[in-house]
Amino acid sequence: MPAKTILIVDDDLEVHDLVRSMLKNTDWRTDSTLAGGEALSRLEAQSYDIILTDILMPEMDGLTLLGRIHEIRPDAKVVVMTAFNRPGHVVESLRGQAASYLAKPFSRDKLMESLAGVLDWSIQPDDIEILSDRPSWISVKVRCKLETADRLVLFFRELPIDLDVEQRQQVSSAFRELLINAIEHGGRLDPEQRVELHFIRTTQSIVYYIRDPGQGFSFDKLPHAAISHPGSPLEHAEVREQMGIRPGGFGLLMLKNFADELLYNAKGNEVIFIKRL
Repeated sequence: MPAKTILIVDDDLEVHDLVRSMLKNTDWRTDSTLAGGEALSRLEAQSYDIILTDILMPEMDGLTLLGRIHEIRPDAKVVVMTAFNRPGHVVESLRGQAASYLAKPFSRDKLMESLAGVLDWSIQPDDIEILSDRPSWISVKVRCKLETADRLVLFFRELPIDLDVEQRQQVSSAFRELLINAIEHGGRLDPEQRVELHFIRTTQSIVYYIRDPGQGFSFDKLPHAAISHPGSPLEHAEVREQMGIRPGGFGLLMLKNFADELLYNAKGNEVIFIKRL
């Protein structure tokens, strides 16, 4: 298999050394530059599988570079990283069609997860539409594609929130489950359909509100979900096998355990997830 190529753009040499060490003994081949202008020159001469760029750099910042990269290489896949993690940086990276986002310091596992996902995704400019970019209220419309959901999770999990590592992971998992349910069951994986999602940060809580284009559901008619079998959480697995549905069905049960409040509208196609800080 040919080596995969990544261009690292950061004015801090230690970051170059760190990323190279993380990618040692993998099939990634690294190239490096300290400035956006030099990165653009490299991209005019050759393409890379992924460009990994910092946001705060002298002369040309990473968000400006992001736009310039897509002028030269419209299909380029760019992963943005920053030590100054802000909701605005997350949103502007999404708006600039970044493929993924990493808050520094990041682990090797997070880096490898981002790189592996980005390589497999087919990213279209209108997969994610920004509706609101206020730090306390971020709203997007998302095409009903599983890969778009996975991509969005990598951005939203980096939003600054006052939770410990375990709680942050729980909230991230709950967010993904809500979004996957909306895209898979509400939007039926139809890329022409869209799911609307809101992240709301209050002084005392984190709120996710999701609305899908489906017909909704009733908790009384979910024999294939673990939440419908409180006495035997694995009983639903037999139902799913009989119905020819993929393994799973723990999503609603997980959400109920993670959330401080979980509210559905009467139709069942709108949900509010609340986690208190």
